[in-house]
Amino acid sequence: MALTDETKQQIQQGYRDVLAGKDIRARYGQRLMIAEIARYMGDITDNDGQRTSPPATCVVEAGTGTGKTLAYLIAAIPVAKALGKTLVISTATVALQDQIVLKDLPDLKKHSKMDFSWTLAKGRGRYLCMSRLEARLHDEGNGDSDTMPLFLLDGPQGEEPGTRAFFEEMLASYGSREWDGDRDHWPEQIPDDVWRQVTTDHRQCTNRHCSYFDSCAFFDARKDLDDADIVVANHDLVLADLALGGGAILPEPENALFIFDEAHHLPAKALNHFAASVPLNSTRQWLKQLSQALAKMQPYLAPSTQGAKTLDRISSASREVDLAIASVYEEAEDNTGWEFNEERRSAQWRYPEGELPERLAELAAEARIATANLVRHLGSLADELQGAFDERKEHEIDRDTAEAWFPVIGSFHSRSEEQLRLWAAWSEQTGAVQKQAETETEGSGEPEARPAGYRSPPPARWALKQRWDHAEDITLYSSPVLADNLLHSRLWSRAYGAVLTSATLTALGRFDRLRTRAGLPEATRYLVVPSSFRYSEMATVEVPAMSAMPTDDAFSNELIERLPGLWAGEKATLVLFTSRRQMQQVRDALAPEYPELIITQDDMAKGEVLRQHCSRVDEGRPSVLFGVASFAEGIDLPGKYLHHVVITRLPFSVPDDPIEASLAEWVTQRGGNPFMEITVPDASIKLVQAVGRLLRTENDTGRVTILDRRIIARRYGQLLLDALPPFRRIIER
Repeated sequence: MALTDETKQQIQQGYRDVLAGKDIRARYGQRLMIAEIARYMGDITDNDGQRTSPPATCVVEAGTGTGKTLAYLIAAIPVAKALGKTLVISTATVALQDQIVLKDLPDLKKHSKMDFSWTLAKGRGRYLCMSRLEARLHDEGNGDSDTMPLFLLDGPQGEEPGTRAFFEEMLASYGSREWDGDRDHWPEQIPDDVWRQVTTDHRQCTNRHCSYFDSCAFFDARKDLDDADIVVANHDLVLADLALGGGAILPEPENALFIFDEAHHLPAKALNHFAASVPLNSTRQWLKQLSQALAKMQPYLAPSTQGAKTLDRISSASREVDLAIASVYEEAEDNTGWEFNEERRSAQWRYPEGELPERLAELAAEARIATANLVRHLGSLADELQGAFDERKEHEIDRDTAEAWFPVIGSFHSRSEEQLRLWAAWSEQTGAVQKQAETETEGSGEPEARPAGYRSPPPARWALKQRWDHAEDITLYSSPVLADNLLHSRLWSRAYGAVLTSATLTALGRFDRLRTRAGLPEATRYLVVPSSFRYSEMATVEVPAMSAMPTDDAFSNELIERLPGLWAGEKATLVLFTSRRQMQQVRDALAPEYPELIITQDDMAKGEVLRQHCSRVDEGRPSVLFGVASFAEGIDLPGKYLHHVVITRLPFSVPDDPIEASLAEWVTQRGGNPFMEITVPDASIKLVQAVGRLLRTENDTGRVTILDRRIIARRYGQLLLDALPPFRRIIER
């Protein structure tokens, strides 16, 4: 579809209206971004609503101060409406999701004449399940309950939130409509182990058969999904939908225009989503809970009925799984070269090239067969129980029994499916995995997933042995090493169109890293939007003389000596570490001499750390923040709240990460240099993000100090330095 004059006019008029309504001036980078996205979407050709042009994405790197959210909304909304497609905006964080829904979209609608509707989409697990909350309160007050209380399946209970009073408060707030049942809208953070007791997943939810369906927080939030012009989701939800085939939760990719904000997170999130793990001893404990549940359920099922027979089959299948897992544990325990790290009380073993020892591979295949059997029988029982909700048919199981037990069996079914994913991944031949990746879309009518002859790396497989005071366990893991084929075959080759944007998409000034890791199509177009910041006037990057390198034992001591001089005279300083242990060591040495000055990100919740820091600055007192990786990317301290960023060492990845090690192994086998192809580009992105904490608005000023002399002493250092914004440089030789 070429852009019609009417659509162009809507975009231009919408932009003029917003500028006038908010009394702000046009930004050159923002105008470029609007034009590029509109042009890209207009170049997509279709026939009867289906894309006919080759798969292609539009990648736009737009730094802080561009106003990228407004840019992509103004460009994409009129085009999506003209095409009759749903605009799906996906973010990496729930916070940005809420900002778009609660601030950016209402703002655009208020100041422009554009007519559009929107809705928020989150996964089921972000919402309260009234049935589970009611069961939780019932079971706690009724110790002799015969059903298997669901919260017993969910691990240890918390202290404060987690008491009966807390759950009663939750019930009252939801009942009075003071709270909408969204976990992210509860006034305090709810610990995971507490929240799990009152939420559900698709295997436990009885849907329209639930007595609370009409007041369900999840379905209430989803009512507008089919009719909305814009759906605001997050990367995890998009990936969950793709794993279910696409179109199960969100609109089908073929009928959607996607915008991925914070797109640099997408490949890593895809890896997490398609990874699998099984803790062996914990699974055996879980199988005991399953046996207890089956024993409690038996009296509710009449003998010789289909349900009772299925219960017996589950019991038998679970014993087979237990035996199979015991054999895997024994083999892994006795025939792995464990080297314990006593400080972490753990040992990790990675299988080179993803190849398992022959005996372990045989046992994994047996565990796969046994677990698949268990999954099948648990699914049959879940179907039996669900059938009891249909009041139009006679059924062997009464409805009360079905209501009590369906969520319990659903929980076991879901957990066993997760375990099966690991055994299936461990049973695949690595060569077969590669072949499958190459041909994943063959015969589907879709374009070829990747260029001819392309081979993805084999999966990463590893085991982790952990010790605690009274127990130990071995957890088995499998993960793709690159998300390229997953994203290409499930998303890029199917989506009508997709825009990826973020402040950091290039590494060392190139898009190669993103293209490889995200499997972007050949026809993708790329743009780096120039920043509106006058970097050389606003800030300096300084590399002072240091006698120790970060690899030297003396480095921590030199940090302790140098830092007070660096923050002297500053009102607001952020010191970034790559190691939590080093951060605590430096804090412990300096805090007694500088009371009421240093706050570390571990002292309290992130929001409270930032609040205290800003409060000190507002009172005219100096404040120094110590942080690690998450503070190098995810915090926004404009103006007076941050004037100096100190980077203690270059953010190279920890070398013991099994996925990165597997990728490095693959690059080496192909004749590449993993340090220059993986480690340095990764460090470049993290360094640019860390430096990006300094300037958040066009009026900010300040300085960045890098204490790692490798940035000027090593060959790769110049590449890292040149990839930073063009600050004025002050380098001590």
